[in-house]
Amino acid sequence: MKILLVGSGGVGTAIASIATKNDKKAEWMEQMIVSDYNLERAKSVTSALGDRRLVAEQIDAGNKEDIKRLVSKYSADFIMNACDPSFNMTIFDAAFECGCTYMDMAMSLSVRDEKDPYGTVALKLGDLQYAKHDEWKKKGLLAVCGSGVEPGMVNVFARYADDYLFDEIDELNVRDADNLTVEGLDIAFGFSIWTTIEECLNPPVIWEKDKGWYVTEAFSEPEIFRFPEPVGDQEVINVEHEEVLMLPRYFAEKGLKKASFKFGVDRDMRRVLKTLEALGLDKTDKVKVKGVEVSPRDVVAACAPDPALIGDKMKGQLSAGLWVKGKKDGKERSVYIYQLVDNEECMDLYGSQAVVAQTAFNPVIMMELIAKGIWKGEGVLGPENFPSEPFMERMESYKFAPGMMEMDSEYKTEMDQKSLKSGF
Repeated sequence: MKILLVGSGGVGTAIASIATKNDKKAEWMEQMIVSDYNLERAKSVTSALGDRRLVAEQIDAGNKEDIKRLVSKYSADFIMNACDPSFNMTIFDAAFECGCTYMDMAMSLSVRDEKDPYGTVALKLGDLQYAKHDEWKKKGLLAVCGSGVEPGMVNVFARYADDYLFDEIDELNVRDADNLTVEGLDIAFGFSIWTTIEECLNPPVIWEKDKGWYVTEAFSEPEIFRFPEPVGDQEVINVEHEEVLMLPRYFAEKGLKKASFKFGVDRDMRRVLKTLEALGLDKTDKVKVKGVEVSPRDVVAACAPDPALIGDKMKGQLSAGLWVKGKKDGKERSVYIYQLVDNEECMDLYGSQAVVAQTAFNPVIMMELIAKGIWKGEGVLGPENFPSEPFMERMESYKFAPGMMEMDSEYKTEMDQKSLKSGF
């Protein structure tokens, strides 16, 4: 496989690092063209990793012809989109026109209803890409969308739960939080600043069988969720995220009743985000400043500490996972399937901080599965459309092993009673 990696920011760098360091003889990857608008940044990635399969190139991710130019130059057959989702449709369409397999980690952007943003669902995340499913399928091409940690890994967890842990699934609820701190910084973005502003301030979407997709207020329905130690109990709130738009498309016909996404955004960060919104600094439309046109959100992203460069100042752990509720053997069951990552371990292994490393290992595994013909398909699909076991088997060898917590339920009570009896 010849991969054109579009974007060498934090996650793009981690993808290149994990793809080369985890298995130095990974024959599934013949070449990776590490490209970025900033050529020096792409060169610094290839130079630091020192792998003969890596080559640096300059690219304009907003220019479809420039993407096609690099595909042609290197005869690339796979495009890995590691850019902000504002570039998704340009890269997605370029891949289709070039006949390449495509993968991204976040789907096409939503558009809120201007008159009733918290009461009416307008254009949803991923709608623009799903609308082209039949075109991709007719051409015999595959686009795997939402291949990061969330969406991505948790979609695989949903499929695994359906295949092996439950007879019926009622709810798929993504829950994510951390105890990360950054030395010397009271406020720090652990992930793409542009994307964080987008998903936290947009109206969150929830799906229920009887209501379909509906929106609610930003930061709504706070709850305390018990994450694996040492993350522990954390407050989580509703945030707009792709899983809620992806999972019902596959699991609704299997009896799914609800899908939600809640994330641990601490109260200080919520205040910062609300302040940005109040000042209009979350906007993407350009404004004139002393004769120069700039996007307010781009200014915030340029001024805030770069998430890719704060890894050595970060300490703590991050838990990303899926809370699944349903039935097994006629009894109510509830489990949290998760991946717990430590920042210092990620820095030691791959030179990337926890948030980006935990995001990046998933598309690398998925690229391997596609290259080896283990994952096959046509059209615009999510990770839940593919067999889960090959991915789950590789997580430990990639040093991101999964875990599972059995929550209180009828099923757990019976298991505990059987275990107690067997001890006598």
